[in-house]
Amino acid sequence: MNPLVLLDITGPVATVTLNRPQRHNSLVPRLLEELLRALEGIRAERQVRAVVLQANGRSFSTGGDVQGFYEHLQSLEAYARTLVGLLNRAILRLLDLPVPIVAAVHGIVSGGSLGLVLGCDVVLVAPEASFTPYYGVVGFSPDGGWTALLPAIIGPKRAADVLMRNRTITADQALAWGLASRMVPGDGIREEAQRTAEEIAAMKPGSLRDMRRLLYLTPGDVDDRLEAERSRFVHQITTDDARQGILAFLGKGESADVQPGS
Repeated sequence: MNPLVLLDITGPVATVTLNRPQRHNSLVPRLLEELLRALEGIRAERQVRAVVLQANGRSFSTGGDVQGFYEHLQSLEAYARTLVGLLNRAILRLLDLPVPIVAAVHGIVSGGSLGLVLGCDVVLVAPEASFTPYYGVVGFSPDGGWTALLPAIIGPKRAADVLMRNRTITADQALAWGLASRMVPGDGIREEAQRTAEEIAAMKPGSLRDMRRLLYLTPGDVDDRLEAERSRFVHQITTDDARQGILAFLGKGESADVQPGS
């Protein structure tokens, strides 16, 4: 099987690449497990001073693979608990790394995949990048930090408006609202992410480590909020709304370009 997450360490910069392009890097347990192993590998490499998180294909990541939920209709609660649990661990692992992380975001980000972006320090977006929740459309409960982390960045009223109306946050809005750091032309975003990571890697590691610790909520606070999301997600996934949403979405074609998030 091809790896779903690629890890390259060159000098002081580690590059993590989501590598499930044929499914828009949608989240399944195996991808998240590989991501967790990659992040553990980075932690063990003392020469790494900065990380780039990027993705292959047309989308950064479209959240939980709805086909995966469909294949586990008879055990949705257990599958959802596992998937969102792994996603929460990945978000916490990103936030807990002792080195800064630069995200290179292009294309679609939806559902729980937002959490992977929220776990990064510097977020570069291509002009066509977008962030959409999809929860109310499919009948799922928010996960991936949409309620646990996003309101502290863009404000609770904006977050509520986006979630409750299923609004798309464009790249321009992400920049204006503080979700993104800079906009970069799509064909240059990877190169700019590498340049940014190299610039950061040249700084004193102790200073960078303290910046990460002081900028964000403590891991315990984040853990509690993410666990609350998982609990509600697992409850909601067993309802008729969610089951009907899964079937309705897949009824439009399992090869649909955009998948709602987990």
